[in-house]
This record gives sequence, structure tokens and C-alpha cells, in this order.
Amino acid sequence: MIEIDRVSHCYPRADGTGEHWALKDVSLTIATGTFVSFLGPSGCGKTTLLRIANGLIIPSEGEVRIDDRLVEGPSADRAMVFQEFNLLPWRTARRNVEMPLEILGRPAAERAARAERMLAQVGLARFGKFYPHQLSGGMKQRVGLARALSIDPATLFMDEPFGALDPQIREMMQIELMKLWDSDRKTVVFVTHSVDEAVFLSDRIIMFGTAPGRVIADLAIDLPRPRWENEEALKRSKEFIDYRHDIWHMLKQQLAATADMAISG
Repeated sequence: MIEIDRVSHCYPRADGTGEHWALKDVSLTIATGTFVSFLGPSGCGKTTLLRIANGLIIPSEGEVRIDDRLVEGPSADRAMVFQEFNLLPWRTARRNVEMPLEILGRPAAERAARAERMLAQVGLARFGKFYPHQLSGGMKQRVGLARALSIDPATLFMDEPFGALDPQIREMMQIELMKLWDSDRKTVVFVTHSVDEAVFLSDRIIMFGTAPGRVIADLAIDLPRPRWENEEALKRSKEFIDYRHDIWHMLKQQLAATADMAISG
């Protein structure tokens, strides 16, 4: 279980004129084994909260606990998948996947075997010896996902992982992610700007308001699983369309408020 307790965070302004509060007094609980998406306008603190929960940022105020242990930095039971592929260009796909295991000091044979299994799991069994420049965008993101999964984390944090992909590949990656998630039900916290993506993937959607970021809605998505088996029918269903309509309406209100703040500021 992830417990986020009264978390606030501020950054110094680049021009040195003060501080910018990205988050203010955010509290929520995420149950083990659920898929939760953070949705909201740009600049509302979604990524900041994701990085705080993963231990990459220490919050200015408040705390995060995972399984009742205070998060004070990165840990091997958590992994992050970024929007940028962040692959080392001089390493093959397999060697990129091995990197977290190498940092943890695992033996070479174990690293290689684990990397091969993870690449097979994301559909890249034949591409282990390829370098990043030889892979498509979707394949690079699969390598990034395999790298995160290589340490078998209990919690997977994903920061807009499919945002840089074209729409067709993005939908394919959503289906592949759902298949992987259905196989072991890790806790996943997923940042996205796409309403459709959030509804398709999530058990819950946490809607954030304009900066400073705060939770304005906590929505349960009650759609049947596994969702990838009948994806097209699901997305045409009245239930899916109703969720999308209601959430998009809330998001438009926040986007309009963000635009008004930019104009007045």
C-alpha cells in the first residue's frame, strides 16, 4: 500500500524571485495491486508527486510510506519508466535491461538470463543484440519497460511512458502493458494526459487541479477485465464513453482555469 500524507512541494523560481508550489497538501492511499492513473493539466504536479512517491524527490512537506516504510530515496522494490527512452546508446538492448541488475551487484549469468526473459516478455526476444539506434520508438520503450521489470519491483511508476509514440503504436503498447499487468498485478502508478488511455488502463483515476497541484476527484473505473481481449468493443461501450465524457469535462474545466491563470499572470 502507498500512503501519501499531506505532501507539498515547492521549487525555487528560475529567475530567483521566490518559490513555485507544485503540490499543496496532497493525501491519498493506493491499494496494493491496483492500477492508478494521475490525470490533469500540464504543470499540476503529477510528475512531481510520482517522483516523490518513487523516492527521487524528497517533499518539502509531508511524507510517503509504502507498506508502512517511509520513502526516503530510491529502492529496489520500486522502478520508474520515463517518457524519454533513456537508453544508453553504447549498450545493446539486453545490456540496457541488465543495467539495474548490474548496479545491484547480481552475477553476470543471472543478469543475462533475467534480461533475456524480460525482453521475451515484452516481445523483443530477437532484438537483444540490437543497439538503440537500430530500434523503433515503440521498441525502445519496450526495452525501457523490460529494464524496469528486470528487478521485479513490487511497484511500477510510469511517467507518460507512451506520450512520444504515434497513436497506433501507443495503443499497441497500452495492450501489451495490460497483458503484463494482468499476469502479476503489480501496483502501477501511471501519469498521462490522455483521458482515453487513463480510462482504458486504470482501476482509479486521480484528477489533479491547477497549480499548486491538488486532488480534485478520485474516480473508480468499473470496467470488466481483462480489457485487452475485447479492446475495440470496450471502447465503444456506453460505460467507457460515459467515463470519457465525464472525465474530459472535468479536465476541460481545469485546462480553461490554467489558461486563465496564464493570461492574468
